[in-house]
Amino acid sequence: MDKIISVLGSTGSIGTQTLDVARANNIKISALVAHKNTKLLEQQVREFSPQIAVLTDEDCAKDLKIKLADTNVKVLCGEEGLLEAACAQNCDTVVNALVGISGLKPTMAAINAHKDLALANKETLVAGGSLVMKAARENKVKIYPVDSEHSAVFQCIQGCHKGAVKRIILTASGGPFFGKTKEELKCATLEQAMRHPNWSMGAKITIDSATMMNKGFEIIEAAWLFDIDIDKIDVVVHRESIVHSMVELKDNSIIAQLGSADMRLPIQYALSYPERNEAVAKPLDLLSYGKLTFLPPDNDAFPAMKICRKAFEYGGIAPCAVNGANEAAVGAFLSGKIGFSDITKAAGEVLENIKEIESQVFCGTASHNVNLDTVLRADKISRRFAYSYLKIM
Repeated sequence: MDKIISVLGSTGSIGTQTLDVARANNIKISALVAHKNTKLLEQQVREFSPQIAVLTDEDCAKDLKIKLADTNVKVLCGEEGLLEAACAQNCDTVVNALVGISGLKPTMAAINAHKDLALANKETLVAGGSLVMKAARENKVKIYPVDSEHSAVFQCIQGCHKGAVKRIILTASGGPFFGKTKEELKCATLEQAMRHPNWSMGAKITIDSATMMNKGFEIIEAAWLFDIDIDKIDVVVHRESIVHSMVELKDNSIIAQLGSADMRLPIQYALSYPERNEAVAKPLDLLSYGKLTFLPPDNDAFPAMKICRKAFEYGGIAPCAVNGANEAAVGAFLSGKIGFSDITKAAGEVLENIKEIESQVFCGTASHNVNLDTVLRADKISRRFAYSYLKIM
């Protein structure tokens, strides 16, 4: 494949699978970025020979620089290194596989440097959707979805006029707590929450799947990516994770994309579009499943999707505030400081107090101009608010 990519988050789940795709398709690598996994990043650098390698942890970057002293690779650190990797001169596509709002700045940097994006970092569009899409239009940059659900929608609408799409139907596995009541979820443990039934993912997105906050974020993502009214985006629980999402057209026909639960399929399509390359994902054997099921989500036990819809409809910094609260609460849950149900409660509490948060973000002024600075400030303030609500120092 005649493509040169930078991979932000190369040692994580999506990053390592992106490199599987690169290996299978002979894709050249311009830059690799990780947080502090020195050992794996060194292995990746020696295999793919990028021009730039970045560890955002400064001490780990110093160690990597010593380990790679026998190469010509430029080793950088911190946010400055991350942004340089996102704008690498010889790169044409940036794969953003970072976790959390840390992906927003490099997304904006890549777009402003006229790089196309293969986007797996959902928080980018949740927190800064209006900024990202406006910048993409102005810079004539293409954003290709990597999330399996949005890739499925993207594949389903190929050849359709925009006006033909009546509704987007996102599928959700239901996570490890499908069928549990709100009362039962109060006792959910970290070990239980990490047992996703179908996908192998990083800790943060696995917990988001357990709370179904990830599906709420995907609703917001879909609204931005496909420029569709949020009321025309529905969710169905599909336990088998075979139908990755569907599109209903105005003649009431429904087009679905099916495939095995393997992220390498949407990653490869994002990088090969509009072509389809030889498979890196295993083939789907429908006969081994026998039946596919579709059920309504339980919005009482899992209110995260309602919170996200409400935040999007409110607009401005509200989605960013919910995302910030969720990131703070998930971190607290992973470190054993709060209970499982407290995660969604914190996000809901922040949204209920959005006017107070707005007042702090915009310093009491009447103008609520949303830009990168105000989004990042909203993230910090909403995290502080969530910590205060959760009684965490």
